[in-house]
Amino acid sequence: IKQRNELLKHFLLSNAFDNTTLSTYNELLVKYGSIIFSERKKYLEKFVPVFQKYYIEISSGKEKVDIEYKSQLNENDYLTQLNNSLKQDKISCRTSVGIHKDDLLFTLKGSSVKKYSSQGQQKSFLISLKLAQFDFLKEELGLKPILLLDDIFDKLDDKRVESLISLVKRGTFNQVFITDTSKERSEEILKKTSSEYSIFNIQN
Repeated sequence: IKQRNELLKHFLLSNAFDNTTLSTYNELLVKYGSIIFSERKKYLEKFVPVFQKYYIEISSGKEKVDIEYKSQLNENDYLTQLNNSLKQDKISCRTSVGIHKDDLLFTLKGSSVKKYSSQGQQKSFLISLKLAQFDFLKEELGLKPILLLDDIFDKLDDKRVESLISLVKRGTFNQVFITDTSKERSEEILKKTSSEYSIFNIQN
């Protein structure tokens, strides 16, 4: 993409156009971009159900979440899009369509998490993403990584925190470190879930 952009800039500065060279770059973008697109889709098809499972457990099944893969390659043939955008690309000296424009839309009950969810829901969403990533690391490496839950009690109600602690103590995870500014709050929640734990006080 960077090289194609440089070529477009060269066309503008030299007031010349070489369709053969541009076509070569387009073919390479289509070849490798299509592979990346396919692999991203396959990954999300496996990842999203795991993520949703964790969110359901943390939220007690009250809310439906999803991750939507937004890509221009879903809409039309990649090469056709490159050809159709050529006029605009020559003016801007930038590639305006392609795999580099991909994005992920995080939704809660069908609406954008960023725009329409509470801080507690956003935090539950983020934690569920991290737990799903943990599963995939474990699968790829054959090891259980250490799980760090930093300041998880902030923005989460007690029910969600208890659900999360119950979830991570099942044995799926290796060591779990939890940070909190309130020792009493942490102990109370850990006792409710009958968790085995040790507390370390760190002072500045």
